Amino acid sequence: MKKSLLATLLAGLFATSAQAGIVIPAGEWTLDINGNVNAYASINNAKDSNVIAGGIATVKDARGESHTQGINTGLLPVSLGISGKSRQNDLDIGFTISIQPNVSDNSATGDTAAPLFRQAYLTVGDASWGTVKLGKDIGVFASESILNDMTLLGVGGYSAGTAFPGSGAATTYGGIGTGYIYPAWKAQVAYSTPNFNGLQATVAITNPNQTSGNELYQDRFGYEGKVTYDYLAGDVKGRVWSSAASYKVQTASAGEYTAYAWDLGATANYGPFGVVGTYYNGKGAGTTTFGSNGVDANGSRRDSDGYYVQGTYVTPIKTKVGVAYGRSNLDKANGSDLANLVDYNERITVGAYHPLTKSLNLVAEYNRVTSKAHNGLENESDTYSAGAILFF
Repeated sequence: MKKSLLATLLAGLFATSAQAGIVIPAGEWTLDINGNVNAYASINNAKDSNVIAGGIATVKDARGESHTQGINTGLLPVSLGISGKSRQNDLDIGFTISIQPNVSDNSATGDTAAPLFRQAYLTVGDASWGTVKLGKDIGVFASESILNDMTLLGVGGYSAGTAFPGSGAATTYGGIGTGYIYPAWKAQVAYSTPNFNGLQATVAITNPNQTSGNELYQDRFGYEGKVTYDYLAGDVKGRVWSSAASYKVQTASAGEYTAYAWDLGATANYGPFGVVGTYYNGKGAGTTTFGSNGVDANGSRRDSDGYYVQGTYVTPIKTKVGVAYGRSNLDKANGSDLANLVDYNERITVGAYHPLTKSLNLVAEYNRVTSKAHNGLENESDTYSAGAILFF
């Protein structure tokens, strides 16, 4: 079967290939059962306990305890999916449905955490004119940034902005909020063009997901779009992209405003070396999740931007080692805006990813996250994690 976008990018990111799963011919259909299981033991050290609006570094608990431990999934949740494709009446049709159960639960019985349901969509198209997708899938804007983040195979930032960043969370934060805005999982109607010698575009209308928590109504679809170009220049290959999103927001306290953001990025791979760089800019889009802290109490939009850079090297024993730095900035709307509003969230990641088999990777990471407010308050936290992820 043709690889999904996630599988293709994972194959480029890591030393092992993300192959199609268990392929089953079924009459006119070809089914693919696929997914992953991952778990990591993590130790987190929170050095401060300041209140920073929009800060994502973990903080000490109410008793001043700074160290917490947990066993949890990483940025990529455990997933079980089934996809199918068929050629009928000169059309390529298909579907994908997936569920994401937790590997950790903090309840006394250990079985109360609800699973995620991130994908449920159908596709219809043809190589001559493109593909239409209807249903829930990863958002178009910022999807390339998260899918090229090396912490997708690991942990990255821990459960952000909390005093209890231990086990039980569905996923960790990876590089979200430290270099890019989370693309989220959205109901959408999207059209992707055919691939023109490496050039492809996608446009979508999306369900207008709640962006700041107090919307009165949703009177316009979200608009998202993306252009990608896969290139080969001698021994160097990679991808360049740009994407954008626009949402109209109506709130009870801040009136109506339009939030928008755009990004651009590139990857390059030369032999065992790989680099990734991406930048975004927004107005009213906030930081970490789209629209979060995007406006002040009066509805004045805040400017935001951010970037991350990442370098990896595959050693002779096939272990991929990498270093990444990311930062997300949020400006005050005006001089009377919140003094403790986050000025920036920053992350440094050092990771090692070793393919024990073609399906199983061992992972070890160190992550430092720093959140600094406009008034100078600062929180800093370190996370040490080790575990494994298996794809099938």
